[in-house]
Amino acid sequence: MFLYILRRCLYAVPIALGVTLVSFMLVYLAPGDPLNAIAPADAPMEVITALKSAYGLDKPVPVQYGLWLLRAVQGDLGVSIASGREVRAEVTKAVGNTLLLAGAAGLLGVLTGCVLGALAGYRHGGWIDRIATMLSVVGVSVPHYWLGLVLTIIFSTWLAWLPAMGAGPGDSSGWAWDIAHLRHLVLPALTLAVIPMGIITRTVRALVADMLQQEFVVSLRARGLGGRRIFMHVARNVAPTVLAVAGLQIGYLMGGSILVETVFAWPGTGFLLNTAIFQRDIPLLQGTILVLCMFFVTLNLAVDILQPFLDPRIGRN
Repeated sequence: MFLYILRRCLYAVPIALGVTLVSFMLVYLAPGDPLNAIAPADAPMEVITALKSAYGLDKPVPVQYGLWLLRAVQGDLGVSIASGREVRAEVTKAVGNTLLLAGAAGLLGVLTGCVLGALAGYRHGGWIDRIATMLSVVGVSVPHYWLGLVLTIIFSTWLAWLPAMGAGPGDSSGWAWDIAHLRHLVLPALTLAVIPMGIITRTVRALVADMLQQEFVVSLRARGLGGRRIFMHVARNVAPTVLAVAGLQIGYLMGGSILVETVFAWPGTGFLLNTAIFQRDIPLLQGTILVLCMFFVTLNLAVDILQPFLDPRIGRN
């Protein structure tokens, strides 16, 4: 077990380095000059030269990457070109809001998907199976931004039950555990939960339906075990795969919420990325992408480490 965990940690190191390289280089593929955010088009050459020197843009790209990586390891993600504030402070606040949204959506999507998938697997071919399959197909197929707009029109405009924008009353970007703030969380969390719900439902349904046909389940039934004990055996065999899929989906929620956060003006990393892209704010864009990618790598590493505890056979490979 220890060697398995050690190998997984070592495998994560080159992946993390690759993530830093991609995060740094990806933004240079986009057109435009980042200095346009703070300097007018007719700025003197002396001003442009001074700005490039201040932000390190006058050095070769490999040198820029090395210096940026060294500062990032120390927790320094630079200064935003557009706002002049520290990138770390802006990203930290946005990551907290995105973690809250992704956590709520992931919990809702995974729990709903597991319940629907288990019911569909146990009632394979029945009306419950058909309803669960239909919901999963709809969940996977419906675009996030379209569903967010529809929910906003229904629950905010027509019924006036839930707020449509922001993370709290008065366009507040902070968070508090009260009813007023929770009401702002409902619509974006529900919108984000639909896709993981559909994927988890289909995965659990297929696994449970296949597991119920296995010889060991037939043997357990022949020995007279009750439905609850058989379900526990099935759940233990299904859990490692479901955990892996759920971990990927929660990671996707962290990085794929840019459209949903933009629709609902949720002050998370997606909304921050959208702002940084339009402002061509390279330090803010690099820092946000790096944090999101590292979170995804860490989450997958945690899933790899947890899987042997659910299925000891994995740790022996």
